[in-house]
Amino acid sequence: MIQLKDVHKQLGGRMILDGLSLTVEEGETLVILGRSGTGKSVTLRHVIGLLTPDQGEIEVLGEEISHHRPEVLRKVRMRIGYLFQDGALLNWLNLADNIGLPLRERRSHSEEEIQQRIAEVLCEVELDGHATKLPSEISGGMRKRAGLARALVCKPEIMLHDGPTSGLDPISSSVINGLIMKLKEMGITQMVV
Repeated sequence: MIQLKDVHKQLGGRMILDGLSLTVEEGETLVILGRSGTGKSVTLRHVIGLLTPDQGEIEVLGEEISHHRPEVLRKVRMRIGYLFQDGALLNWLNLADNIGLPLRERRSHSEEEIQQRIAEVLCEVELDGHATKLPSEISGGMRKRAGLARALVCKPEIMLHDGPTSGLDPISSSVINGLIMKLKEMGITQMVV
């Protein structure tokens, strides 16, 4: 499902990934641990195609994406959910609009279907009743869960979590970890930093 072969990446004159090879099988959850600056987030950015390796190959969902052929990369990205470290919500959109954004960009669903899917994922991440709130009106843990809802709204086959519990209190971290475990039980392939 995800395979990195001898991946090298240098950023700012510093070698970040030096021959990284790994495989994540379908339905597997791989946790990447390490100190700050050791290439954990850089690895995820390679898997989603935001970065290109200096050397090596990356295969995701049966497609080689190392060289960023736009049509292949777009097709692969549509099957991946990405939870950014800070949730990456748009401050001027309420939670429902933030979560529905990927579906609206794809233009493959009616507004009724989009609203229904938004309600489903808000419930899944325990945010039902908060759809009309702006990101500035909710806690950090709620923003992370809203970011997770946005990543899940398109029913991805792969979920990439970049520091899903960083900066959260123990209770909020427990909720996020529980959601990750739920995704594992659903058979979604995951990489968690």
